[in-house]
Amino acid sequence: MLPLLLVTVVAVRHRSVLAEGFAHLGTAEWPWLLAAVGATCLTWVAAACTRQGAVVEPLPKRRLLATQFAAGAANHLLPTGLGASAVNLRFMTVCGLPLARSSAALALYLLAESIGRVALLGALFLVFPDALRLSTLVPETAFGPLLAGAGVVLVVAAAVVALVRRVRSALVSFLRTALGEARSVHTRPARALALWGGSFAFPALQASVLVLVGQSLGLDVPPAHMAVAYLAATVAVALVPTPGGIGSVEAALVVALVAAGGPAAVATAVVLAFRVITVWLPLLPGAVTLGALVRLKVI
Repeated sequence: MLPLLLVTVVAVRHRSVLAEGFAHLGTAEWPWLLAAVGATCLTWVAAACTRQGAVVEPLPKRRLLATQFAAGAANHLLPTGLGASAVNLRFMTVCGLPLARSSAALALYLLAESIGRVALLGALFLVFPDALRLSTLVPETAFGPLLAGAGVVLVVAAAVVALVRRVRSALVSFLRTALGEARSVHTRPARALALWGGSFAFPALQASVLVLVGQSLGLDVPPAHMAVAYLAATVAVALVPTPGGIGSVEAALVVALVAAGGPAAVATAVVLAFRVITVWLPLLPGAVTLGALVRLKVI
């Protein structure tokens, strides 16, 4: 709840910018917004491809796609993507995969999606090195504490693994299963293509949604720079434990778009419209689908 509280405080302090952003929503051009809705629908197809690519056994295609749609609603119940992970873990076990292999497939999916997102960000940064003014995102004095905090976390994690035998045994067993699953998947070209193709397509489609929304509202930022802003913001808030990224994603996206050169009010309007299309419009039908899948014992 703490990130949500902090974002609420920031929103109250900048309520005039939010009000101006809401006012800009009325100027949006609908053809661009309809294209953004279409790109959002394709993100569920990309997620389904990646999920299938993470396991050797064929999964039922229609139920797999419906599960990805429902997982979006479940994401708003638990922090940091745990809702979607729980739904997909249950789906794979119902399909007959043992829990250990289902967990390994889930870890492989998360790893591939993270690699795809960071690789796209790195490639765009190489091509457009001036897309973001990084000094406006993170002050130079903050790098030291951030690195120190990351180092402490790594040291604590390594100490727990080294000193607690039960944790070490469980981790070794899981890694053995996960590596075996990854090897099996990559011996099948169709599965490897689905895994990595979907992993790159998913963040690319999400970035395209933001670009299309930006075009609809006349945001004066080049499309490639908007894509960099989206990828940088989502990578930065990946570990912020808010359900569905509510609050943290919005704040990070506004800051990133402003760092890319966009006016604050228009950037706020773009982010609001982007989150309405990608989160709030699918929420109710996704919750209904989730309930139906539970009742039908698909998950």
